[in-house]
Amino acid sequence: MDEAIPIGHEQTISQPSFVLEMTLAIKLQHHSKELEIGTGSGFQTTLLAAFSNSVYTIERIAALHEQAKERLEKAGFSNIHFKLDDGSTGWEDHAPYNRIMVTAAATQVPREAVPFHHPQFVTGNYRPM
Repeated sequence: MDEAIPIGHEQTISQPSFVLEMTLAIKLQHHSKELEIGTGSGFQTTLLAAFSNSVYTIERIAALHEQAKERLEKAGFSNIHFKLDDGSTGWEDHAPYNRIMVTAAATQVPREAVPFHHPQFVTGNYRPM
């Protein structure tokens, strides 16, 4: 079943093959610090956390934010930092980031978030399927 799955609040988890494609495109490294815009269920967040030093993730929908935070903390992830916010302006307090992954409905990394990237910033070159 390689298709988007509804998670409530008119949101979905992207199809698994697309999540894999996005994850591979940004070339995660164990020492890197990632910013994820759009936590959703936390599915992508877990992949980022498993292959990075730290993940800062922002979700704008309170119920999804709380569910993902509870689920991932219960699963034992200690390198994920959660924020309930719009996400379009990034998370300046913890910048710079090595990578910024936008998993929310956006066609590009929000311009306001880009100043917070590390000089060796890596972007993925992927397109929605």
